[in-house]
Amino acid sequence: MSFIPLLLLILASLSLIPPSKSAPDFANIVYKGCAKQSLSDPTGVYSQALSSLYGTLLSQSSKSKFYKTSTGSGQSSISGLFQCRGDLSNVDCYSCVSRLPILIDKLCGKPIAARMQLYGCYMLYEVAGFAQISGMEMLFKSCSGTNVGGAGFEEKRDTALNSLENGMSGGNGGFFTTSYQDVYVLGQCEGDVGASDCVECVKNAVQKSQVECGSSISGQIYLHKCFISYSFYPNGIPKKSSSASYSSPSSSSGAETNTGKTVAIIVGGAAGVGFLVICLLFARGLLKKKDDY
Repeated sequence: MSFIPLLLLILASLSLIPPSKSAPDFANIVYKGCAKQSLSDPTGVYSQALSSLYGTLLSQSSKSKFYKTSTGSGQSSISGLFQCRGDLSNVDCYSCVSRLPILIDKLCGKPIAARMQLYGCYMLYEVAGFAQISGMEMLFKSCSGTNVGGAGFEEKRDTALNSLENGMSGGNGGFFTTSYQDVYVLGQCEGDVGASDCVECVKNAVQKSQVECGSSISGQIYLHKCFISYSFYPNGIPKKSSSASYSSPSSSSGAETNTGKTVAIIVGGAAGVGFLVICLLFARGLLKKKDDY
């Protein structure tokens, strides 16, 4: 009996196991907002309008970073929009937006209004007559549980945020990034917000970040019409990745953990194969001895 074909079969099976691949940073969910009232749709008119809306938004995401439209008519109309972060490529924007309808359906169902925010893009829709809220309304905040020790951090952060405020007023299309020493900041307004309203929204978000996040190493503040984020990198701000994004310090450590797990799996698998080879060779030796008698 030959053990070589069996060994090759085992090795081939192991090579077919796909490597672990995480979603890109921009696809991470930040928050979801789902209206409590479900969409009453006995005739299917809302479902048809919503499907049409999704299709239009998705098709526009390959060539635009922001698009707003409506489908249906009268009381059965649905308005919606998407926006991608200003530093995403068209390919990444499309990839990000294409995930949103599926996530909304999975996590919200079909309410009368929904908003899904990923790190790199967001989408929202609402039926005609849905109650409106202020553009300054805070929808979500995220402050790192890690605080920065020592003097000087808040001064650095506030200087960077002040530069962000000034940059947003410079006609940058509602998107601006900058840094000061080891602090990286980013801000963006919804695509149809005027320049002066955009600056006011960002200033409001900056004030909230200073109050809400204190000395946290990173923070994100999402208002209805704008959002800002800051991250402190004690080892220096990393270079931009291929998707033109920065990971927060906390998410970077998470990536290292996942890499460690992948390496452990590979090493463990190799050790297992080595042990299996030894066992096969030992068994072959016993059979050969038995044949000799």
